Amino acid sequence: MEKPTDVNQYILQASEEAQVIMKELRSIIQTAVPKAEERIAWNVPNYTLNGVLTGFAVYAKHVSIGFSEGGLSEEERSLFETNGFKTGKGTVQIKFGQEVPSKIIKQVLFRHAQLNAAKS
Repeated sequence: MEKPTDVNQYILQASEEAQVIMKELRSIIQTAVPKAEERIAWNVPNYTLNGVLTGFAVYAKHVSIGFSEGGLSEEERSLFETNGFKTGKGTVQIKFGQEVPSKIIKQVLFRHAQLNAAKS
């Protein structure tokens, strides 16, 4: 993958099945937190609002979305895992062909935006 200069370029360089997920994630983020600034950071799409809020990256078989520097709470991790998603400290893997959990992502984005605002 060529080093992207913007989010559109990053998405277009990925496979079609990855593009579908990333376009949906981008739309969810822009709708849920419209004031978040979109950029490329660490060579992947990244969004900031009073600090790092979220970002996503494509891998061989999934797209990973990460949430703020503090990561996911146990409750947030459980929400994703109960719905069939693999999680890490601050990330969620969305496998190609898996439905994007938009409602849960929005809920987590709102919480992390509030956490970031409280820190600033």
